[in-house]
Amino acid sequence: MENHCIEEPFVIRSYSKSELAHLYNPDMPIVPAMRKMRYWISRNPDLHKAMYQAAESPGDHRYTRRQVRLIVNTLGEP
Repeated sequence: MENHCIEEPFVIRSYSKSELAHLYNPDMPIVPAMRKMRYWISRNPDLHKAMYQAAESPGDHRYTRRQVRLIVNTLGEP
C-alpha cells in the first residue's frame, strides 16, 4: 500500500505567529522562521502599515484573519 501525503488547502484564519512562520519556512527552526517572517513584513512598508492600522499590535502573539489575508495577498500562500 502506497503512502501518499495529501496536502490540505491553506485556510485563511487566525494563526499564532510561530505557526504561520513555520508554514512559510517549514525547514527552519521556529525562532529563525519567525525572525524571517518579521523581516519580510518590516521590509514591506505597505504591508506593515496595513497590518497594524487597526487594533492589532506587533507584540500580539497571533495574526488575525485580516492580517493573514494581507500576508497571503502579498507573499502568496505558504
